Amino acid sequence: MSTSSAGEGTVLHIGGLKSYVTGLTESKLAVLLVSNVVGYEYPNLRKLADKVAAAGFFVVVPDFFYGDPMNLDNPQFDREAWHKAHSVEKAYEDAKPVLAALKSQGVSAIGAAGFCWGGNVVVKLAKSDDIKAAVILHPGRLADEDIHEVKVHTAILGAEIDKYAPPEHLKQIGEILSVKSEFDSFVKIFPGVAHGWTISYNAEDESAVKSAEEAQLDMLNWFTKYVK
Repeated sequence: MSTSSAGEGTVLHIGGLKSYVTGLTESKLAVLLVSNVVGYEYPNLRKLADKVAAAGFFVVVPDFFYGDPMNLDNPQFDREAWHKAHSVEKAYEDAKPVLAALKSQGVSAIGAAGFCWGGNVVVKLAKSDDIKAAVILHPGRLADEDIHEVKVHTAILGAEIDKYAPPEHLKQIGEILSVKSEFDSFVKIFPGVAHGWTISYNAEDESAVKSAEEAQLDMLNWFTKYVK
């Protein structure tokens, strides 16, 4: 176990993945946070993990990129090659041992939230019984066929300005989900914000922080309601 570079938690291996963990290890309720392409070390993500942990959850933020997050500051960075090396499908498979490890240590209910790229991973998890609830925040392009297979309580939080997940498409996805009576669903579009706003906000921008905190509270309320 080692002290993390950011956040109140620690970094250790869970289910074979280096992970930032925070909260009570004896909690029976856990939340898995799946990062965007910048990875699990992002300070705002760890700050959010600590906030979720403060509500009583054991929170795990795995490094699905094995120390190789996307470098958004380098214009020469080969994004296509990176996406091939770090597919959503691979992360979904890598998440299964993490969830199994949590259950083996006594966790009885797990929620999962994903941001941007991570949102697409969580959609795939929501097609299984491995989690109780899902929150998908400003995802990448979602496939309708995946949405048709969702089987857990699912909330989708989208941005008004988002070429990857346009509000019109998210509303269509909400209609697909709302037909299913066996679980609850919720789609909310936040006005005046862009893709990534819930964690990639500027802390100096008061309105951006307020909108991010509103979305984070919606996420936390969803887990409090359904992960039990």
